[in-house]
Amino acid sequence: MSVESHQAVEKLPRDAYLNRELAWLEFNERVRHEAMHPKNPPLERIKYSAICGSNLDEFFMVRVAGIHRQIAAHVRSHTPDGLTPHQNLDLVRKHMPEMMASIQKTLQTNLENLDRHGIQFVKYDELEDEVRAELKEYYLKEVHPVLTPLAVDPSHPFPYISNLSLNLAVILEEDEGIELARVKVPVGVLPRVVRISSGQYMFLEDIIAAHLSELFRGRTVVSSHVFRVTRNTDYEFEEEEAEDLLATIEDGLRRRRFGAVVRLEANPDIPERLLKELTERLRLSRQDVFLLSGPLGVADFMGLVGMLAPDHPHLTYIPYVASIPDLEGEEGIFCTLQQQDVLLHHPYESFDGVLQFIEAAARDPDVLAIKQTLYRTGGDRRLLRALTQAAEAGKQVVALVELKARFDEQRNITWARALERAGIHVVYGLPKLKTHAKVTLVVRREQGGLRRYVHIGTGNYNPRTAALYTDISYLTSDKSICIDASELFNRLTGYAEATYRKMLVAPERMRHDFYELIDREIEHAKAGQPAAIAAKMNSLTDPGMIQKLYQASQAGVQIRLIIRGVCCLKPGVPGLSDNIVVRSIIGRFLEHARIYAFHNGGASEVYIGSADWMTRNLNRRVEVVIPIGSQKHQRYLNNLIEAEWRDTRGSWQLFPDGKFEKVRGSKTVSSQRHFMLKHGALEEIED
Repeated sequence: MSVESHQAVEKLPRDAYLNRELAWLEFNERVRHEAMHPKNPPLERIKYSAICGSNLDEFFMVRVAGIHRQIAAHVRSHTPDGLTPHQNLDLVRKHMPEMMASIQKTLQTNLENLDRHGIQFVKYDELEDEVRAELKEYYLKEVHPVLTPLAVDPSHPFPYISNLSLNLAVILEEDEGIELARVKVPVGVLPRVVRISSGQYMFLEDIIAAHLSELFRGRTVVSSHVFRVTRNTDYEFEEEEAEDLLATIEDGLRRRRFGAVVRLEANPDIPERLLKELTERLRLSRQDVFLLSGPLGVADFMGLVGMLAPDHPHLTYIPYVASIPDLEGEEGIFCTLQQQDVLLHHPYESFDGVLQFIEAAARDPDVLAIKQTLYRTGGDRRLLRALTQAAEAGKQVVALVELKARFDEQRNITWARALERAGIHVVYGLPKLKTHAKVTLVVRREQGGLRRYVHIGTGNYNPRTAALYTDISYLTSDKSICIDASELFNRLTGYAEATYRKMLVAPERMRHDFYELIDREIEHAKAGQPAAIAAKMNSLTDPGMIQKLYQASQAGVQIRLIIRGVCCLKPGVPGLSDNIVVRSIIGRFLEHARIYAFHNGGASEVYIGSADWMTRNLNRRVEVVIPIGSQKHQRYLNNLIEAEWRDTRGSWQLFPDGKFEKVRGSKTVSSQRHFMLKHGALEEIED
């Protein structure tokens, strides 16, 4: 697939765009607000704190690391808002200390607040002798055997420090001065938080620090200090030179482990001399060193929620059980789809409906072929069993596994090998393009000839995330869409040329098609007719799409955007974007669906699919967006957007300065609660 050239749009001044990095920090600040929200249960607030920490880790591993790479490569191009890589890095460094400190403080406050619920985090010097003795026994039995002390001296070089690892820098007394050693805290092998007595818990690093004399017997431990490093993980795979893409990516994953360090975190009590040595050893600028009070590695505390929730269910959300749609009916799912399309709204409606579709295809003797794209699978065994069953039954089964899905590469490699062992034909997509589309095609022999059925989703084939993310699934036997799906798979597996009837497919025509849809609204507005666009997505960063929306606003098109994450468009600027309003919803579930609605002179058109309005989605990924044919389902999606626009519980509004403000109302309205109740949740679910 050749990447299409950008359709010409009016070039705008640099101050027409918000900085992408600052927009991301604004997004993480909205998540942090949920970590402080008093209506969220205590353990859920800790979960939001951990999400903030995880988001920040990825921001450094990818975004900040990418800026460092641009500087190293002497890139001279500017961001859309006019910054050089050096200026962009300076901007990040300016804002990052406050962000990191606020996340640490939020976590610390949430941990301390658990004390009123009988959950106390203690230090070693606060323990009674009896508890200390029990703790030592636990340390010697469970912790000590997995620790590896590494001395640093002329005969022992400075050790490799793995990405996101928690470490103790241990200062030992020597006859001729001071010696340094490093001990890795085995988070992941052992839990970060350890229950030491009824209602009392300790951090693993504190337990290790309290027993360093056992690890360094015969030595005098002067002090120990926790530190953590973040490395560049934005490794680029050289696909064009690869004879075996799978082997190339496996090699790339090994190299990623040794990416340059882009951040060092430590507690403020670390001695200056030790900090200087760590900074020099890790080849870091002092501007990339962050001294933070409280426990480092905030993302690790996601595990605390799962650890405490079984004994403290009142400290978490009331469990929500999604409704399971009856797609089988009396004559089976294919008979249902012959009569009507099916729209599922996850997680309010279970992802089980999608799995039913695939399982029915696997066992149906009249099904001849199943073709599916897999981006992030989550390792679901039920899906693997269905595809395996289909292959064993002699059906043609094709799985396009995207090996380049960031941070899921190893899982997808494992999946690809499992699928191949099951006799499934596995392909890895197109060079230089990630296949991000979520499509399943089923070909079935029926009376009168072959008939095709398609599933299109806004989220991955991953039942775990389908219970946490809001997404849309669409099941259809629409002839044009089904033919388009066949064209798509022939393009992906055989590089055949494709012509699409209804599908908007990137990178070939999606940008052009979206431009045309926006231009149509512009023409309606110029003709004095009602013109409107309502869109919901994860991020809006593409300069071309932003410029086109500005054109629409200036023509009088009313534009409402619901963007969960990063938005680089400036709404409400006189003469530029007067008619654009941008909101963001943060809630119990992660808003992940992509929905695009166009007024079209009263003949509404609504689209769903896998693509955000980001340059990578439109130019460097295989994406699929489809029109919704059923008027009933169009109404549902339009009502979904309306419900989210009325939200005052988790909704924020963006202003021209790039800042978000909480949307207020005379009463609290939660769109997520609305859909939980709509699809059968209990009345006691709180806002």
